[in-house]
Amino acid sequence: MIHIVPKPTDTPGDNSTSMVAREITRAGGSYAYLDLARVDPFSSGISGSLVWVCGLSQDEFQFEAVNALSVQNRVINSPLSIFTCASKVLTSALLIRNGIPTPTTCFTSSREIAEHFLARHGQAVIKPVYGYDGNGIVLIRSAAELGDPPYYLQEYVPNMSDYRVFVIDGEAVGAISRSSHTLAHNIHQGGIGKPIEIDDAMAECSVAAAAAVGVDYGGVDLLRRDGGYCVLEVNGTPNWHCMGVNIPRLLAGYLLEQEELMKK
Repeated sequence: MIHIVPKPTDTPGDNSTSMVAREITRAGGSYAYLDLARVDPFSSGISGSLVWVCGLSQDEFQFEAVNALSVQNRVINSPLSIFTCASKVLTSALLIRNGIPTPTTCFTSSREIAEHFLARHGQAVIKPVYGYDGNGIVLIRSAAELGDPPYYLQEYVPNMSDYRVFVIDGEAVGAISRSSHTLAHNIHQGGIGKPIEIDDAMAECSVAAAAAVGVDYGGVDLLRRDGGYCVLEVNGTPNWHCMGVNIPRLLAGYLLEQEELMKK
């Protein structure tokens, strides 16, 4: 049986968790929902099982509960990889370390260093260190817009759209382009998504990024730059809005495959 931690942002009309759960049932598998708010990981009775984390609230308890469950269970995605994706700073560090194209980045608590970065680039995108759905992403042009530290800043890469590539088990399986009138093209920020074909450069960049942060599956966000692509971030609990392929079925198949491997 697969134990499923539901995505906390699910709604009746947009329920990622149930989409995959239905596909698990159709494929002959079984599942049970795991309400972390009602679980003590030290007396849950869950051991040697596969736990799928569709989503987590950004709070200390949920992360640590899943972390504790991972000691005696296979958790997908792993708590470490989910945390890595949640931290834009750690994600950037791993992308740079692995030679994966990404916008020039500055992270500092020094206003002087932040102002120098901004002056050098003329403008910069400022983002929250921990954020989701494109919230809090702003293009700034003056030091007066910096706000309070710490500062996570990236060079602005001119664009009219971005790309979300869904990677499962080292393979790019689906992609969309997203466009909007705002800086962040996320669907939750009003972006319009449409399915696109995955070219070789897009696949290579996305698969490398997913491997760098350690996810079994993830949503990799890209921009076009210099004739290729650069990685903005990787989402460890991604949505798959507007994808032209059946991501829930592919994801359910992967989970069931991993559950079967655990029995051997």
